[in-house]
Amino acid sequence: MESATLALIITVAIAVQVVVFALPGILQRKSRVGVEGGDEPVSAPVSAPWEGFRSFEVSRREVEDEAGEVCSFYLSPLDGAPLPPYLPGQYLTFSLTPGGESERPLVRCYSLSDRPRPEHYRITVKRVQAAAPELPPGRSSNYLHDHVPTGARLQVRAPAGHFHLREEPLPVVLIGGGIGITPMLSMLNTLLAGGSGREVWLYYGVRNGREQIMKGHLRALDEAHPNLHLHLCYSDPQPADREGIDFQHRGRVDLPLLRATLRLMRYQFYVCGPRAMMESLVPGLEEWGVAPGDIHYEAFGPATLKRIPAAAPAAAQAPGPGPEPPRQITFSRSGRSAAWDPAAGSLLAFAEAQEIAIDSGCRSGSCGCCQTRLEAGEVSYVQEPDADIQPGHCLPCIATPRGDLVLGL
Repeated sequence: MESATLALIITVAIAVQVVVFALPGILQRKSRVGVEGGDEPVSAPVSAPWEGFRSFEVSRREVEDEAGEVCSFYLSPLDGAPLPPYLPGQYLTFSLTPGGESERPLVRCYSLSDRPRPEHYRITVKRVQAAAPELPPGRSSNYLHDHVPTGARLQVRAPAGHFHLREEPLPVVLIGGGIGITPMLSMLNTLLAGGSGREVWLYYGVRNGREQIMKGHLRALDEAHPNLHLHLCYSDPQPADREGIDFQHRGRVDLPLLRATLRLMRYQFYVCGPRAMMESLVPGLEEWGVAPGDIHYEAFGPATLKRIPAAAPAAAQAPGPGPEPPRQITFSRSGRSAAWDPAAGSLLAFAEAQEIAIDSGCRSGSCGCCQTRLEAGEVSYVQEPDADIQPGHCLPCIATPRGDLVLGL
């Protein structure tokens, strides 16, 4: 065999080996890029794609439960421009005017309840009834239900929030209590839309069939996707609710149920619901041995969860100095100053007690409406802020002073 021919054969063989060994890596990288949903990517810009409020029109309303207490609002931009995507689990911030244009707007946050679509956003809102005869009902939810018809216009900030689906190949456990199911629906619809096959467990706790939302949608998903494991939990089922058909478990979503129905493996947990459920489940998962980094949660309303404390240091700490002098809070624009009162709980409540004008919305570190310039001093947060904070600013709604402060109020 001529040397030139032999050299050619060797060259071709080497090239084939390179292709054979490189191809699996290329395919693997491609599969990892699309693991969250094929044509419906999970990745979206975390920073706001538009500044301030944007005008939207309610293009459609849909009652989602038999009790008529939960309604979905489909929101289309008035300018007709395509909507930027968002991370499943994020929320929209609204400026509502239930008292008319002459009154100060209500700022409220509502979770997006569907996978990203370029033509509209969707939120799903439960009417909040009065907790007692002497107390008023939820002002924003009742305003949306009663006074925001199809064709109405709303002012909306861009999607935001750090509670969202992570791009990891681990199986997912979604846990929603009551209307806390809404961000879970966004995650669920996104995960299943692309047919990635990623294993998903959905635990949805509600009182009974009249209050369960989107029955038909969940049933259709359960029938169409073998990788979805649906667990409906009714805490107070009605006679018409059939166990094993309409729901799977009598009672609430709790740790014993999770331990009985989940295989021993690593999951990414996403939890959203009322405060009592959150304060039970999140620490319970940690006690079960779930790594804190695998537990992602959001509580509707100001709820500070009690997590498992870090281990105490081996050596006892030396006694500290005596009581510190009162911390002085100065409001530079108002020209006022007052001694910090820990009973206020937050700088927002303290400022309001001093009759200092300050914008606020969620009061739980989510919407960012109370963001205030921190001109001097440092603050601590009673819980991790969900809103993005500009440099040199703070969120008074969940902040307390670490010493003397000067706020730009």
